Amino acid sequence: MNNKIVPASIAFVTLLALNACNNGTTENTTTADTAQATTAPAAPVTIQPVTGSPEFADAKLGIKNVKAEMQGTDSVKITIDYDVKNYELKNQTSDATTKECNNSKDGQHIHFILDNQPYAALYEPTKTFTVAAKSEHYLMSFLSRSYHESIKTPDAGVLYHFSVDEKGKLTKMDIPKTPMIFYSRPKGQYIGADTKNVLLDFYVYNTALAADGNKVKASINGTDFTIDKWQPYFIQNAPMGDVTVNVQLVDKDGKNIEGVNTSVSRSIKLAEQEPVK
Repeated sequence: MNNKIVPASIAFVTLLALNACNNGTTENTTTADTAQATTAPAAPVTIQPVTGSPEFADAKLGIKNVKAEMQGTDSVKITIDYDVKNYELKNQTSDATTKECNNSKDGQHIHFILDNQPYAALYEPTKTFTVAAKSEHYLMSFLSRSYHESIKTPDAGVLYHFSVDEKGKLTKMDIPKTPMIFYSRPKGQYIGADTKNVLLDFYVYNTALAADGNKVKASINGTDFTIDKWQPYFIQNAPMGDVTVNVQLVDKDGKNIEGVNTSVSRSIKLAEQEPVK
């Protein structure tokens, strides 16, 4: 009987040894796979003040003429002519090559913002656009450097509040005294080197920003920043892909200011290279 038992015992011990080896191999493989899957955490999104831009303290933007013309039965064609003084449209701003951010090859321009929608860049002091009949609108316009940074002086921007009736007649309306904010940048798509410094810029109206007063809460992909000084900023370390930006006026206690043109959201896209077509 002993001769029959011994081989079975040997087989059992051998099986245990094989299982131990297999278990050791599995543990080593799992550890290696885990190490390969571990990556460094992404740097947090930050905003940094942009300083040193040419001031253009004497630059002025005004409205010379606004004309309305009925188009069909339900829309109105508006033509607006601007008056630009002490500022050269189409010029490259002197420090454009040192800013390391997106820059317009066509130079300095006017930002035309209708109802807080994405702006149109105007390189000539005129614009024709269409609105619905029997509607009301806010048109913010301001002078911009070639790299899209607004000139933040009272004379460099103008807000025009108007309505058109069912027959296309245009009426200039009073501007509310309440605080307002108009979104400017970022806008659209940024590729390659342009993703390093993404300009965050906006235009405040009827208010000043201060540590003990009204502020702007900027939210970038859910990360909030409280801004108490009206100046441009660079968004840095933003992830590639879709980025959502929101600007909201808040009071001295951080509570949202309600009213017309007090909050704007926009989506942009960042990419390391041009998408393959």
